[in-house]
Amino acid sequence: MLVDASGGDDAAVIRLGAERALVLTTDFFTPIVDDAYDFGRIAAANALSDVYAMGGRPLYCLNLVGWPRGTLPLETLGEVLRGAADVVAKAGAQIVGGHSVDDPEPKFGLVAVGEVHPERMTTNAAARPGDRLVLTKPIGSGIIATAIKQEAASKETVEVAVHVMTTLNDGAAEAARLAGVRAATDVTGFGLLGHLRSMMAASGCAAEVWAGAVPRLPDVGALAAAGHVPGGTRRNLESLRETTRFDDALEEVDRTILADAQTSGGLLLAVAPEGLERLLSELRSRGTPAAAVVGLVTEGSAGVLAVHVGTAVPA
Repeated sequence: MLVDASGGDDAAVIRLGAERALVLTTDFFTPIVDDAYDFGRIAAANALSDVYAMGGRPLYCLNLVGWPRGTLPLETLGEVLRGAADVVAKAGAQIVGGHSVDDPEPKFGLVAVGEVHPERMTTNAAARPGDRLVLTKPIGSGIIATAIKQEAASKETVEVAVHVMTTLNDGAAEAARLAGVRAATDVTGFGLLGHLRSMMAASGCAAEVWAGAVPRLPDVGALAAAGHVPGGTRRNLESLRETTRFDDALEEVDRTILADAQTSGGLLLAVAPEGLERLLSELRSRGTPAAAVVGLVTEGSAGVLAVHVGTAVPA
């Protein structure tokens, strides 16, 4: 066992031989958009993301389905499954089975199985002081999903969010491998700062983030200011208060966005300074939704964060 649940990493990794290890993960959730096909695509990209966060390549998947068959037609479930199948095929993997149960509330996700070379995997415990922190997708999907439920999100905003959430992290993982990145995690339910804190705690380091350098999905600031904030995001922010020092000038809405619970977010990569330009170049060449330097790893108490107002991360 190379990686297990004790470190809070994105997936388990089990060595099969000198050059091969198995990556195992699962994820599922309730719908966050109205369109069934898009829901399936988002859920599949989200589940596969944990394989990419470990530096792996997806191989096989199993569907996980909870469906209110007396309330929603099975044709709608068929659209969910079609969306997932399209994304899994794009990842070069296969759906080979699954399981379904009758459930009052629809749920969908995947078990994902992948592989990685044991010497080339990325984990949340390998960051080192001096590393730059790079984010590969904008944040704010939790706030937008809440706004969708409250019929407050514009069509244009939803379209951009769906595009970002259905974008696989395969290009980001490949860029990280080519740039020699050893520390990575994907940004999902605990928000950018929550996942960064976990990475720093596992690595025995502290970190600094520049709030203005963090890319956001469109309209996120206005939607958050209007109160369209999920309960999970509010809990994330509250859990950060003891380990995070925010600049006094940083508005509460900006703090909230940095803690927003994401779905199918980007990879957060810790790269040594000498590998930064190569990483950014590789990310841009692959068209990742973002290639933003948002902070740096520092010496200090494990898991302690400092968040600044500015946009410029020191060279």
